[in-house]
Amino acid sequence: MQFASDNAGPAHPAILEAIAKANDGHQRAYGSESAMDRVRARIREIFEAPQAEVHLVATGTAANALILGCMARPWDAVFCSEHAHIEHDEGNAPEFYTGGAKLSLVPAPDGRITVAELDRVIGPVGARSFHNAQAGPISITQVTETGSVYALDQIRAIGDLARARGQRLHMDGARFANAVAALDCSPADMTWKAGVDALSFGGTKNGCLGVEAAVFFDPALAADFALRRKRGGHLFSKHRFLSAQMEAYLAGDLWHDLARRANAACNKLVAGLRAHPEAEILHPAEANLVFVALPRATLRRLIEAGADFYVMDGDPMAGDPAERLTARMVCDWSLGEERVARFLSLLG
Repeated sequence: MQFASDNAGPAHPAILEAIAKANDGHQRAYGSESAMDRVRARIREIFEAPQAEVHLVATGTAANALILGCMARPWDAVFCSEHAHIEHDEGNAPEFYTGGAKLSLVPAPDGRITVAELDRVIGPVGARSFHNAQAGPISITQVTETGSVYALDQIRAIGDLARARGQRLHMDGARFANAVAALDCSPADMTWKAGVDALSFGGTKNGCLGVEAAVFFDPALAADFALRRKRGGHLFSKHRFLSAQMEAYLAGDLWHDLARRANAACNKLVAGLRAHPEAEILHPAEANLVFVALPRATLRRLIEAGADFYVMDGDPMAGDPAERLTARMVCDWSLGEERVARFLSLLG
């Protein structure tokens, strides 16, 4: 009953096997191994983007921050949701790797920014003088940090706004596979066909040990990525172990299958929570995570029975038993619907 994070789950056996296989003998270093050529070709195939530039790093923070470093100038504003991971959970790495670009927050009650709010926060075209941060890239997260998923028409609308204003669109896809599974769409439809210029394509949360792909659909944006990655200390010398993970992840339909498993477990969890009279789902739960309000006494009982999840706004073990607290519950590929069923049986 491990719902704390999809980062807390295990790596898939196929990923570990690929790493062990890559450990046999000697291979070229720094991304010049043959496996990286295959990874690049496979990502281009999956995204129907033969022109895409592809680079690997070990963390999502590195992927997001280095991509934004390529997209934003130091005097730009990067527009993102008030809930964005780049705002709350990346230790000012985007500001550091962009040389000081400012994150400008857009209200997004359910995690998704709207064109109307984005347009309002950016302001009229030409209204920003040299006294102000300039209108730089827009960043959206798919799946969002609240568990909602941007529909394709919502992404296209934001992409259209970016194009009309001469701005660029970045997608933080730490849970990209879960979004593809939730929408049952193609990766191309959810990215470059909708106006996305660059993507952080996540593997770590979905069964990998630690690998993320920086995918540039406009190769001109990637002109100095390799230099930024090296300067930032994110170029692996034994890069073959990143390539091995990503190649195994993309082999067949594994990346998609693992996301479907996580989403299925979460769908069962959400259905059970909705049926419980004490539970209130706080945001659209459309992929593999859900935020739910429950009484402290209920949360404490679940924790004492062995369930693990994050309580966002208080100590579940001390205080008024009737007070309602917010729990974040995340399903990873390995959880299984049977463990969700056990959790729901304890919920009562």
